[in-house]
Amino acid sequence: MKPYENNAYFWQKLNTFYLSSEVKVTRKKGERHPEFANLIYPVDYGHLEDTNGEPEGVSVYFGSGSHYSITGLVIAADILKKTLDVKILAGCNEEEEKMVLRFLNQTDYQKTVLIHRGNEIPDWGQTDN
Repeated sequence: MKPYENNAYFWQKLNTFYLSSEVKVTRKKGERHPEFANLIYPVDYGHLEDTNGEPEGVSVYFGSGSHYSITGLVIAADILKKTLDVKILAGCNEEEEKMVLRFLNQTDYQKTVLIHRGNEIPDWGQTDN
């Protein structure tokens, strides 16, 4: 059994969502988190301006590759805020993905998982049309 089923159609929709949104970089690689001085951003960080996310919109971590290419998603479970938060990885290579995961998993109150982009279409992903 696979840990999750990937769906190429999902990634196509996510591309449309991402590429049709305004991207704003708010933290550069190496900057400190505004609330937690021990947290240093491992890659550039920002959000999609015209989306509904907390607090500023859907979060995006930008790697050294093309910012037009979504390479994966990170899902964060935060027990203090009682939230699940999806963060986009754009242009991240494997090492940058690991750095983002280390950055986001530094506290016992939030843990994350990484979902790599796939191109499979499972049976349940088909539509009737």
